[in-house]
Amino acid sequence: MLSEPRSGRLAAWGNALLAGLISPDDAVLAIVGEDAVHRVEGLPGESAPVGLTLALGRLRALGVTGLRVALPTSGHPLGLSGPPEFNARALDAEEAVVCYGAALGLVPEVYEAGPAGDVHVEVVWHCLPVREAPPADVPSLGEAERELAEALRDATEVLSRLDVAGSGPVAEAAVDAYRARAERGREVLAPGYPPRAVRVLELAQRVGLLVSVAYDSGPGGAVSASEMAARAEALRPVERTARRAQVAAYNSVVEEREKGVR
Repeated sequence: MLSEPRSGRLAAWGNALLAGLISPDDAVLAIVGEDAVHRVEGLPGESAPVGLTLALGRLRALGVTGLRVALPTSGHPLGLSGPPEFNARALDAEEAVVCYGAALGLVPEVYEAGPAGDVHVEVVWHCLPVREAPPADVPSLGEAERELAEALRDATEVLSRLDVAGSGPVAEAAVDAYRARAERGREVLAPGYPPRAVRVLELAQRVGLLVSVAYDSGPGGAVSASEMAARAEALRPVERTARRAQVAAYNSVVEEREKGVR
């Protein structure tokens, strides 16, 4: 939850490029991040995979004016609108980008390549048809912010129970590690996003931090399988709220643009 999804980077910096706020080179550099290379396969008009610079230019020529994020999980098609073939692939990857202005979507497939000790990551984005319809279960920024405040209290309560049960030092060390990692990747939204979107995404990351700590700190005070299951059940809606808020933040630029043309 804390790490920025590749779909988030592609949507955020792709939106900035489409709005003319950054150069293609800067957009591609930010999207690729620590990966070795990103390519796009299945793009209309291209018979072979192409680089991101060409792909983003082609998408603009096809009428794409914005990019949305989807972060689906089993039973929760967050940000998707179909068809089933695209949804299934996005669900398998647990993320996707849906174009605004053309009925296309992009799903990442991640590969590791290279010899032992020198492994690098390559990403192929599969371009597929999508259904032009409102994305599933994406809240407004205002709704996401209100839901997150409540979710943060819930997550803190669950984590506090774990600490009381004796996992305090483990949880504290995990929080420090997650916080350091989050600070290194703090700039997760590109130019053009409203301050509220940045605030919502940061709060979603804080909630995700607490959920990750609660999941990763081991059984904690749970002395039975039923208690461990109860903890997972308590955290599941908190995690869902954080994912919905992430999508709301990444999609806010497109949502505002869509409102302006209604």
